[in-house]
Amino acid sequence: MAADLQAKYSKLAQEYSKLRAQNQVLKKGVVDEQANSASLKDQLKQRDQSLRKVEQEMDSLSFRNQQLAKRVELLQEELVTSESKSKKGKSKGDSPSQQGLQTQSVFDEDLQKKIQENERLHIQFYEAGEQHRHQEGQMRARLEELESQSAQHQAVVDGLNARYTEAVERLQTDKARMEAKSQTLEHESKECRMRAEECQQQLRRCQAELSRQLKQSSSVIQEKVPFNDTKLSDFNSLNVPAHNRRHQLKARDLAGQALAFVQDLVAALLNFHSYTEQRVHIYPRDSSIEPISPLNQKFSQYLHENAAYVRPLEDGLLQLHQSITEDTVTVLETVGKLKLFADHFSAYSHFLQKILPYQLKSLEEECNAPFCTAALTAKNRELQSDVTCITTQFDKLSNYINLLALPSVRQDALPQTSTSAVFTQLAACLHSLQDAVKEMSKHYSQKASLEGELSNVTEKLRTTTECLLGSLVSLTNCTSKIAVFFSNNLDFFTSSPGYGPTRGGPAATLDPLQAESMLANKKKAATYLHAIQKPRPQSVPYKEALANRRVLTSSTESREGLTQQVHQSQEKIARLEQEKEHWLLEAQLGKVRLEKESQRIGELEAQLAAAAAAARGGAPPASVGPAAAVPPADASAHDQDDAEAAPKCPGTEPTTSTSLVGMLSTTFSSENVGDEESREQLIKDHYMARVAELTSQLQVSDSKAVHFHAECRALAKRLALAEKSREALSEEVKVANQHVARLQDDLTTTKRSYEDQLSMMSDHLCSMNETLSKQREEIDTLKLGSKANAKKNKGR
Repeated sequence: MAADLQAKYSKLAQEYSKLRAQNQVLKKGVVDEQANSASLKDQLKQRDQSLRKVEQEMDSLSFRNQQLAKRVELLQEELVTSESKSKKGKSKGDSPSQQGLQTQSVFDEDLQKKIQENERLHIQFYEAGEQHRHQEGQMRARLEELESQSAQHQAVVDGLNARYTEAVERLQTDKARMEAKSQTLEHESKECRMRAEECQQQLRRCQAELSRQLKQSSSVIQEKVPFNDTKLSDFNSLNVPAHNRRHQLKARDLAGQALAFVQDLVAALLNFHSYTEQRVHIYPRDSSIEPISPLNQKFSQYLHENAAYVRPLEDGLLQLHQSITEDTVTVLETVGKLKLFADHFSAYSHFLQKILPYQLKSLEEECNAPFCTAALTAKNRELQSDVTCITTQFDKLSNYINLLALPSVRQDALPQTSTSAVFTQLAACLHSLQDAVKEMSKHYSQKASLEGELSNVTEKLRTTTECLLGSLVSLTNCTSKIAVFFSNNLDFFTSSPGYGPTRGGPAATLDPLQAESMLANKKKAATYLHAIQKPRPQSVPYKEALANRRVLTSSTESREGLTQQVHQSQEKIARLEQEKEHWLLEAQLGKVRLEKESQRIGELEAQLAAAAAAARGGAPPASVGPAAAVPPADASAHDQDDAEAAPKCPGTEPTTSTSLVGMLSTTFSSENVGDEESREQLIKDHYMARVAELTSQLQVSDSKAVHFHAECRALAKRLALAEKSREALSEEVKVANQHVARLQDDLTTTKRSYEDQLSMMSDHLCSMNETLSKQREEIDTLKLGSKANAKKNKGR
């Protein structure tokens, strides 16, 4: 680890040195550019100075030009004055006029020279100004370009400086982090070395312990084991091999995937045979209009039996998938259900061989039809070869599957060295079947397109042909998936699963006759291990167990006494409940008596007041006598102590009444008749109220029960309706899925036909373009030949 850190640090240092050298080069370039910029600025200053000189010269030339213009004006004025003077002095001699003419010619020449010099100066001035503006523009553009380059270089330099500073800071932080990491790694390496030393010590101890256990086990085996069952293959085959759970899960997963693919294959084959049967009844003769040929009748009869041969394939593979579980041993010698699947596949292969001659003759009959074209005949020939090839491939697949099923029936039927070759040939045969079905689908699609061009094709035939094409497309997809699946998992099929009774003995294959015994031994071993792996219950200490036994013995002895106490307690509780009801009734009776006594006292007080008023008047009323005054005293005495008053009163005797609520002791007298009636009335009212309450509760319970019963019936009906709707929806979903699959197949068929048509149209378009280009070349050659002929005719 330290060497890696040193290498990384050296790499970083090299990169830093490279970046530093690049930085120096860039600095040198920036300095050079700055020097060039300064020199250009100096040149610009010099040009400005020369421009100023030229401007000064221009100013002086313009001033000179103005002076010359003024002189020309003066000369013109003098010329005018001289002309006027010459006109006045005509009468004078010729000599003055000649002198004037000479002077005039001199002035004219001088003026012409001045004008030419002025034009030349103007031209030079304009050219110098244009050259100066052009040079100034160039210098300004050059200056702007140099300034932009300088700014770019400065930005690059600033960016590089920032980048280098960041790189330096990052490298410094990386260096610090690497140093800290190196220290931690050194510490960890020290700990690892210490741990390695400890592990070595533990390894030595383990080796010593294992060697001791090996010696002990070998001595035990030599002394206790009567024979070694691994030396003989017959005995060794009964031993339970080591369980490979990963292999079992993988095998079950692959069996499930294969089952799904075979289900799709079975559906595609059923559709293919059914639609072929429908086509036989429609083409070349429609059975609804005229009877079909005996050959096609027999062919249709055989095709009608396809489900009896196709559906067992799915059932056989389903049983094979169910036989592969996580607890079983899955090798070719133990999968007995593979033989059942192989038999079903052989039956289907024989079915294909049985219908092959009829299918070939049916295609031959289509070729002999009057409306069959040469192209259709060619396609039928190709379909005959395709059908023959598919039947041959199914026959090969049946042979290979039977070979793989032989080890589960007979020992040494298939050597282990040949198993991988059989699986490889099976994968190649699946790919050949895929290619054959693909070619058949292609030829059938072309045949359908050719039949669609005929005039006597009915809509029924067109629909059946499209369905047949869809079944062929689905069959192609299924065979392709199966071939790819088998090729992808070929390594798993050809690899050794790790099973076999080779525990300490010579390698041997499993005997299918002894495989069942081995699996039974495996189940027994698993059951035994599961039984011994159950957690043991916690043991009770001896002293606590003795104490518990004493308590249990004493409790057993006192069980009868406790039972009697429970019965007595229950009887006492029942008696107390009865007494409770009794005293509740007594309390109600006491309340009634109190009310009656209070009423009686009120009446007596009223009678006493009336008697007192009558006594004051001197005539006592007849209704009031000594018997009327006695009852209050008796009533008060009865209220004070009912128990003492009862035996003192003559003609009274106590009675005891027993009812459901308990026992009640009463004393009958002439005065207590009303009390007993009121008591009976109260009891009756109490029971009537109780009965009414129980009746109302019973009615409520009945109504609730009826309501719940009705609700349960409604829920049951709703559940039945929901189940029916679920089944209907599931059927609709299945129909929709089938419709979607059929539409997808139709889409792929249509897409393929369109692609074929587009390719044909593109080829036709290319051929047309080639013919058009050839025609154009011929036209051009003819034109050239006609022009040459015309030229020859003209020459003649």
